[in-house]
Amino acid sequence: MRIAFMGTPEFAVPSLRALVEEGYEVVAVCTQPDRKAGRGQRLVSSPVKQAALSLGLQVIQPESLRDPVEIQRLRDIGPEMVVVAAYGKLLPPEVLAIPRFGCLNVHPSLLPRHRGPSPVAAAILSGDAVTGVTIMLLDEGVDSGPILNQREVPILEDDTTGSLISRLANIGAQLLIETVPLWVEGKIAAKAQDESQATYSRAIDKDDGRINWQLSATELWRRVRAFEPWPGSYTWWGGKRLKVCKVVPLDVELHVEPGEVVALPAGLPVKVGVGTGKGVLGLVTVQLEGKRQMSADEFIHGHRTFIGSKLL
Repeated sequence: MRIAFMGTPEFAVPSLRALVEEGYEVVAVCTQPDRKAGRGQRLVSSPVKQAALSLGLQVIQPESLRDPVEIQRLRDIGPEMVVVAAYGKLLPPEVLAIPRFGCLNVHPSLLPRHRGPSPVAAAILSGDAVTGVTIMLLDEGVDSGPILNQREVPILEDDTTGSLISRLANIGAQLLIETVPLWVEGKIAAKAQDESQATYSRAIDKDDGRINWQLSATELWRRVRAFEPWPGSYTWWGGKRLKVCKVVPLDVELHVEPGEVVALPAGLPVKVGVGTGKGVLGLVTVQLEGKRQMSADEFIHGHRTFIGSKLL
């Protein structure tokens, strides 16, 4: 079967590789155009483009899928199915209508929960115990099309967006390979989503990384995990940016002002804590700007004024 694949970030790569390994004819890989990145502002190819080229596949990088020229190019390629995984743009109706088996999307949440651009971070921020992967048919809405298959995945206490996306990417690839033949052979039916249960994730931006110590310890613990690896969570100490890499909420009764750094009593899993709007947040690892990442215990040995200071 002729399949066109659309995806951009690392999350999409396992699905692309799985289709090729399964023997499907991937006739084209559509991904976002190369973008300038880093201090040198060099053009950087997407992970999907890099993977596609290594597999010897045709790569196309349209600026817009609404361009009639690009739509006609896809028609000429003639895919029987389009598989989408975090492509980054909505597909217009003209593209949705091209493949006879439809456009299948690999979405990293249990739809209709956490539609939108940041479903993995949203699951962590919400304190969900489980998330998962949904294989669905795309329509003109935002992740609103009918569901073909789903698989639950537990969220571990130390999961970050990075670690969870990595697991979901591999599980999503497996589920995709299971689902495609079932759909093509008519062995599964598409099930409409329950709109009353729909929730929407928002786009994450750089400003989300700034820690607000007025929030509760539990909420900050979720935020640090949700914003790792990007944008990362940070605070200010002594006029310098301090990245807070790993934290743990503590079950301890201490009267500490929000942002105040304290030495913790023996018997707790960490030695350094910070007051919050509710509870104390234990610091596990931190990184001062221009320095390497280190344990909070090591950090206080090299920065004696840290205990008793105020984080902003």
